[in-house]
Amino acid sequence: MESAVLIFTALSSCGVFLFRSQTKYFFSLFLHTLLIVTASSWAFRALSTGGLMQFNLLEIVGLNLSANIDSLSAFFLAIISLTLLIGLLYANGYLKLYRKTLSDVRLSLHHLALLWLHISLILVNTLRDGAAFLAAWQLMTLSAFGLVVFEAQRKEILKTGFKYLLQMQIGFGLITAAFLIAKTNGAAFGFESLDTYFSSHGSLPVFLLFFLGFGIYAGFAPLHTWLPPTHLTAPSHVSGIMSSILTQMGIYGILRVLVSMHMDWLPVGLIIMTVSILTAFVGLRYTFTQQDSKKLLAYSSITHTGIIGIGIGAGVLGLAFNMPALAALGFTGGILHILTHALSKSLLFQSVGSIYRATHTRNFDQLGGLMNSMPKTSLLFSIGLLALCGIPPLTISISETLIYAGLLKGLAVDNALLHGLIWTIMLVLTLLIGWSLYGFTNVFRKVFLDAPRSEASVQAKEVSDDMILPKAIAGLSLLLMGLFPTVMLKMAEQVTSLFVTDLHPLDDVAPLLTYLGIAGVVLAGLTLWFFKIRGKIQKPVSLNYRQTNSFNKSKPAPEFG
Repeated sequence: MESAVLIFTALSSCGVFLFRSQTKYFFSLFLHTLLIVTASSWAFRALSTGGLMQFNLLEIVGLNLSANIDSLSAFFLAIISLTLLIGLLYANGYLKLYRKTLSDVRLSLHHLALLWLHISLILVNTLRDGAAFLAAWQLMTLSAFGLVVFEAQRKEILKTGFKYLLQMQIGFGLITAAFLIAKTNGAAFGFESLDTYFSSHGSLPVFLLFFLGFGIYAGFAPLHTWLPPTHLTAPSHVSGIMSSILTQMGIYGILRVLVSMHMDWLPVGLIIMTVSILTAFVGLRYTFTQQDSKKLLAYSSITHTGIIGIGIGAGVLGLAFNMPALAALGFTGGILHILTHALSKSLLFQSVGSIYRATHTRNFDQLGGLMNSMPKTSLLFSIGLLALCGIPPLTISISETLIYAGLLKGLAVDNALLHGLIWTIMLVLTLLIGWSLYGFTNVFRKVFLDAPRSEASVQAKEVSDDMILPKAIAGLSLLLMGLFPTVMLKMAEQVTSLFVTDLHPLDDVAPLLTYLGIAGVVLAGLTLWFFKIRGKIQKPVSLNYRQTNSFNKSKPAPEFG
């Protein structure tokens, strides 16, 4: 009975109003656990068989709602289960303060929204019928809105929430319009009609509508304006969930459309690549101008959306130029980057939340010296930053290596246009990685290694273990996936096979990934040795913590959880 757990969870979700304080959390965690176990089992079965799993979600109540899980759906279901588990575990410690300051009803609404977000994410990834998918998509949007406006008593937060909701409705309208156009000649309304439509019509107009609609949710520039303020106002555990998986539903939608396409690969590839490069640079341009750590991570998410798009765009260009190696490595690199980015952003947003709990600020100019006072958070934060920079053995280095390998394979084709594109993309990726490494190194130094710049930073203490454990799970996952890359590669191959039939290039590059992991272990050892010889941070002899910072004299923006 595949539908029993989903229906039971949906019906039981309002039970959060019956409990008080932390009991409410444990009840909702029980329901989330049922969903995680169910979705994970679906993902495992679909990925292990490599086929399509179909069943009726409403069979238990005598209605028909067809669920279809292929390797693409299974891959995202696995990410949803992992990142939500990490976020939910972290929420227990992070919500302690809110349990003392917010009403019982407000907390119940928060847990209810989180449960329905989980349910809607599962539905979005399993439904193909247009009406059912759009209903699940709208439910996902509204649930996320409820989480963003958690502290709705603050007008700034409510205003940000409604701006987010408005932009999501624009995207929803574009997706609906694309489905309506594709519904021709009596074809079904939804993804099932796309194969028929694309086989007899030009792909570009409908693809553009889908790309714009899903691109708003993914945060592609210039459609990204909702993302930084939304992350800024949401609680840290919600920001981690949004950045790690919620925005990636836009990428899922784009990939789902690409599965059904048969032509126009070159213009589609150029569109994806151009927008992705623009997105990556826009995100990176604003990342390191931020003083608020959550806003910095939000713009970094935009950058990595661009890198994911670059990988997918490279895969599409491989199809356009009949280059299986470029297609396979490009798609696989972009797909794996979704997973690695999800884990690293979960870790970093939770680390920022821990720092905020300890210091009551997210402003870099008011931090410093946290390596001594918060050593566990410091270590885990450094893992997240190194992962974002693509440093082995952490997993983002694997996805970027695959993209590079695919681009180099593409140079074997004697085509001037393709060569020009490849050299441009490689230059862009190199600049992005180098700029990120330099910027995040400065961030880490400023927050953890420099002398404290405020009294709160001096008095900071490490957060409780219930806020350390989820970050440790995310960090350990990043390390293990980087050290054993072939496991991740095999999982991603199942998704890539939806676009490319020849997967031999992935087997050829597997040894390189293993050597990369070994080299990463050596690099990690040298990094730990550096921190050891760095010694304890010297506290300043005299420091006026109330002195106005000369680099930031403007009135600071209000900070939220």
